Amino acid sequence: MRLWVRKMTRVVEKEITCIACPMGCKLEIIRDEDKYVIEGYKCKKGLEYGEQELKDPRRIITTTVTVKGGFLPLVPVKTDKPLPKGLIFDLMKVIDGMSIEAPVEMGQILLENFQETGVNIVATRDLPEKILKK
Repeated sequence: MRLWVRKMTRVVEKEITCIACPMGCKLEIIRDEDKYVIEGYKCKKGLEYGEQELKDPRRIITTTVTVKGGFLPLVPVKTDKPLPKGLIFDLMKVIDGMSIEAPVEMGQILLENFQETGVNIVATRDLPEKILKK
């Protein structure tokens, strides 16, 4: 009698560092036959982060927007929630063309619901008007 042993094919597709909590676990996304397995997480958040990264990777974007009449020429901004990775360059094109008037308040929405994603661009600091000396 002959025993046939089927060799399992496990291929590491991607290695990532989890950013869901301060532990910074090294996650491995492994293709095992026809499914994916996530290994290396030490908490539930790590598993959720790995699954999200596999299915629909998203990022928080931080940058600056030009301000007219402010005491500084730029105001720092960020997305208020993660944006799908595939839309980052589209967002940056829009932001590069933006210019707003001072004053700006921290938390002020400068761009609302980018491409129907529910993601807003918000100011991350106050920026008062430039005071002209006489």
